[in-house]
Amino acid sequence: MTSDDCAGVRPNSLPYQTRPEKIHSRHRERMAVVYIRQSTPQQVERHQESTRLQYALVERACQFGWDRDAIVVIDDDLGHTGSTVEGRVGFQRLVAEVSLGRVGLVLGIEMSRLARSCLDWHQLLEICAVFDTLIADPEGVYDPGGCYNDRLLLGLKATMSEAELHILKARMLEARMAKARRGELGKPVPMGYVRRPSGEIILDPDEQAQATIRLIFNLYQRFGTIGKVLRHLATNEVRLPVRAGRRPEQGRA
Repeated sequence: MTSDDCAGVRPNSLPYQTRPEKIHSRHRERMAVVYIRQSTPQQVERHQESTRLQYALVERACQFGWDRDAIVVIDDDLGHTGSTVEGRVGFQRLVAEVSLGRVGLVLGIEMSRLARSCLDWHQLLEICAVFDTLIADPEGVYDPGGCYNDRLLLGLKATMSEAELHILKARMLEARMAKARRGELGKPVPMGYVRRPSGEIILDPDEQAQATIRLIFNLYQRFGTIGKVLRHLATNEVRLPVRAGRRPEQGRA
């Protein structure tokens, strides 16, 4: 690949409809993979616009010249953190497909969707370089194997992604510590208790729940072990007072 090929398209000036010069027929002979991820099930449920934007990358692959039947969407990692590959079946599948030489282009909405760990990201980067696989995001198309500047930029994005995760965690921890110093940090209350809106912790107003909790303590004093208490509860089909979710009136007698 010549320097002209490498500098043919500037990532920040890429028109959405343009087919970048870095994409050649040898890339389009293989599949294009759209990788989709969000960190938690709550994000998947509440931030649906992000999910739609990621699925829309299929159209971008089409504009780059791939047929729809040659575009594979990997969305197995919706609801999984990018800080590790553990439990991320989709990312592992992506790495495997690239390693087999089946992928010509990997598309993600941003680098942090692919990985929040420099170790995992550089592993993918190395494999893409070896098997001549391009990487694309909304800002441009990158060739990690044939263009040093692209490789440098991708590495910088990975570092920023990992640093961003560290900053977010530090920010949330400091907020929790500040609430704890004020005595306002709310923790989940034990079974049989509820927290009033004022913050006061009281026995569950449900009399049956109170009776069950008292029974558990009495059984423990009698048997002396948790195992015997659990066997007694199971044998006698005693149901534990577990609240399914938070309600506006929870904790009010």
